[in-house]
Parts: sequence; structure tokens; C-alpha cells
Amino acid sequence: MMKEIAPDSAHVVTPSRGRAPGSSRVEWRVIDIPRGVSRSDTRSMLTEKAEYGRWELARSQILYGGARRVWLRRRVMRVQRTDAA
Repeated sequence: MMKEIAPDSAHVVTPSRGRAPGSSRVEWRVIDIPRGVSRSDTRSMLTEKAEYGRWELARSQILYGGARRVWLRRRVMRVQRTDAA
């Protein structure tokens, strides 16, 4: 019998290759989703991240063994101070 894994237990990996410079306008997050997480749980987790964290799906990949890897991106809002500090 397979052990149920909560969608919140997905392992988040920070991208180490091809890191954008500090002036980049896009922020990336790579998420590894274990094999035991159902498609509906994955969909609801990604929908929640898109809705509340303003992430959008850039790429998804199914790995050997059934695990999924998902790349999310969002625009970085750089705000400049308007007061004279």
C-alpha cells in the first residue's frame, strides 16, 4: 500500500544553473513533486501558488519513476523609494 503524501511536503529546489543577474525581472522556483502525490492534489497546489503567490507555470517535466518537476516564474516588482532618505 502506498503512503499518502501531502502536497505541502513537495520539496522545493532553488535553481543553481543559469542563475539570472541581480537586475533580472523574473524570479524562478523549481518544485519537485514526489510520485505519490495525485494529479488533482498537484493541480490544486499549483493553482494555489498561482493565485496567491502570483506564480505562473513555465515548464513541467515527468521524471523517471513518476516524480514531477515543475518550473514556476513570476515578475519581480522593484520599487524605488520616493522619499528623501
